[in-house]
Amino acid sequence: MTQQTRLGTVVSGSLTKGLEVRLAGSACVEDMAVGRYVTIEGQKQRFFGMLTDISLNLANPELAVNPPDTEDPFISEVLAGTSTYGMLHVLPLVTLSESAAASDGTQPVKTVPSHFSAVNLAAQMDVERVFGQEDATRFYVGTPLDMETRICLNLEELAKRSNGIFGKSGTGKTYLTRLLLIGMLQKSRAVNLIFDMHSEYGWSGKSESQREVKGLKPLFPNQVAIFALDETKARLAPHKYDATVQIGYDEIEPEDIALLRQTLNLTEPAVEAAYQLARRFRRRWIEECLALSDPEETKTLLEELKIHDSTFQNLLRGLHAIQRLPFLVPQTTANTVRSILKNLIEGVNVVLDFGRFTDITAYILVANLLSRRIYNQYRDLTEKAMAENGAYPRPLVITIEEAHKFLNPEVADQTIFGTIAREMRKYNVTLLIIDQRPSGIDEEIMSQLGTKITCLLDNERDIDSVLAGVSGKNELKSVLSRLESKQQALIFGHAVPMPVVLKVREYGSARSYEEIAAAPGLPKGPTAGKDKEQDIDALWT
Repeated sequence: MTQQTRLGTVVSGSLTKGLEVRLAGSACVEDMAVGRYVTIEGQKQRFFGMLTDISLNLANPELAVNPPDTEDPFISEVLAGTSTYGMLHVLPLVTLSESAAASDGTQPVKTVPSHFSAVNLAAQMDVERVFGQEDATRFYVGTPLDMETRICLNLEELAKRSNGIFGKSGTGKTYLTRLLLIGMLQKSRAVNLIFDMHSEYGWSGKSESQREVKGLKPLFPNQVAIFALDETKARLAPHKYDATVQIGYDEIEPEDIALLRQTLNLTEPAVEAAYQLARRFRRRWIEECLALSDPEETKTLLEELKIHDSTFQNLLRGLHAIQRLPFLVPQTTANTVRSILKNLIEGVNVVLDFGRFTDITAYILVANLLSRRIYNQYRDLTEKAMAENGAYPRPLVITIEEAHKFLNPEVADQTIFGTIAREMRKYNVTLLIIDQRPSGIDEEIMSQLGTKITCLLDNERDIDSVLAGVSGKNELKSVLSRLESKQQALIFGHAVPMPVVLKVREYGSARSYEEIAAAPGLPKGPTAGKDKEQDIDALWT
């Protein structure tokens, strides 16, 4: 098709429900595809929209009862476009200004084109005008369906809010996340803390075809540090890890245990008992509980704290479960939070590789524990900058997988991640959440996400959760349900001027690595000064 391929004519529609377009007789309905872009030439404005549905219509209803003999191609040709015709449903999304520069000449749609306005297939220059070209702030993520034009995300806008990547298992969420993290390393001022549950983002990962591909460290050796939770893997790995992580019992607080209630099968009284024991023994509460061996001493303590024996035994079983995690030790001289924060403040992105510890208990415990402490330090640095009119810490993006475990309605109020999502970057900290069950995430949290990137979802509740509150929800729902199972995604929110369906760019070949290295906006490396290091030191003195 040419750049100005005529598709049809607007015959009816509305601003809220979209436009009905009668397909021209010269256009074949089988060439149409949901998700493609069109332009509408109104009398005073030029509109840019998305094709969201296709239907077949008859001018004469009797043809449905007595269909003609289509074995004769002449009869089919005579009827096409007159007695039979196709209808397109188009959702207008932005208006294009011919006088404005590319990517600056778009405005939200506030009206509709007049009757019989011409509808054309969007040309490459139209798409570039809407989404812009790759530069120091925009990152190329993919191409529109049936087009080779590059679609770019505004990474500076993306980093300003919490965001989400969704899709059923096997649709390419990890693939998309890796690309997005690469983009943020290149184009935004944000620094990333990535809780890497399946070892996909550090040294290497897997492509959609299960081929090994480079992670972040080989591409950005000076901008990425890898912390290993699995000391054995770090010792035997062919690549060097920057540090190993150990966590002391005295660093675990009752809030961490409360978040593990479902995973450890704890009762509500057992969680409350953890708070009581922490008030009694302070930072040594876990050690003291595990050390209790004398029945009389235990009975006296429980009676004093008014804790039932069965409740204490339930809590003790949970503590023994986390005690078996090798990276937990009674005491540690290493200050993991300090080491991670120092890297982040200096502009070095941190990947925490869980290695063999893919159990959800380990992931929830470590992600919540470290994020809460790092967030508290960020809050202190931000408040100090506000009080002294000094430099703010660079924006921090925390990436978590299995997000519904942290952000479901039952626990979202108790986790640091729920706090961060609701605060709208109050202390320069946002989230990038990855999940295959968005319906399991608290509705308020979902409403705070600035940009959503979703691959194929086939559960009705998950689709409704992702699209809740979005203009044109019904039309986008139709588009989302027809995505291919891999390497296609629907993106909408603050990082794009309008919803976009795209085929995700290729990643994993030598050519793709060269394109990433040559892209505008490549970071220059850590730039922290002595004043930043002094700020970090002051937090621990």
